[in-house]
Amino acid sequence: MATAEQILAIAAGEIGAHDGAGKRNKYGAWFGLDGVAWCMEFVQWVYAQAGSPLPCRTASCGALLNWYRARQSECVVREPTPGCIVIFDFPGTRYRTDHTGIFVAATDTTITTIDGNTGGADDANGGWVRRRTRDLGYANPVYIRPRELTAPALDEQKEDEIMRYQTLDEIRNGAAYAAPTVEKLMEKGVLKGKDTGLDVSEDMLRLLVWIDRAGLLA
Repeated sequence: MATAEQILAIAAGEIGAHDGAGKRNKYGAWFGLDGVAWCMEFVQWVYAQAGSPLPCRTASCGALLNWYRARQSECVVREPTPGCIVIFDFPGTRYRTDHTGIFVAATDTTITTIDGNTGGADDANGGWVRRRTRDLGYANPVYIRPRELTAPALDEQKEDEIMRYQTLDEIRNGAAYAAPTVEKLMEKGVLKGKDTGLDVSEDMLRLLVWIDRAGLLA
């Protein structure tokens, strides 16, 4: 099972990679289908490098989503978690599954992912691995949280044993290392609640701090 930290670390380590002539790249070469649109090959590669290859080996965004809907429908979720797969449906295209990336964070209005084969001039075929932030209304995302993705320690603790913080003051007093990250996320609108209602666990705080220190919340 891969953790969100592993998935995001591997994906972030590829930022800046790009394809060459004829769209040839290491992800396509690894997959065995080079010289094609490679956003899904990038996602497949990241999960495989984390030791948790996806159960549906495909280079097609639509084929992956259809496989999960038919065979593991519980993995198609409404609320994303870091490291999960995002399938995009951009407006004005002929497809419902235009592109894919790996979820980093979201606000009420935006979604941030790490994508393969994207770029400033072309969302879905731009040739680069980039960290992208898009308007949620434009992105129209669908989320896949594979069984192969797990959060650290959650499987080892009962829910009632997990420390949860409801306020910023509780975090400042009990997990001061995470307070600057939480304050930043509150300013961005990613986390809401000050007097009460934050409801974040110790494991989630560690993950958010890791994402912040990796520069993925800038």
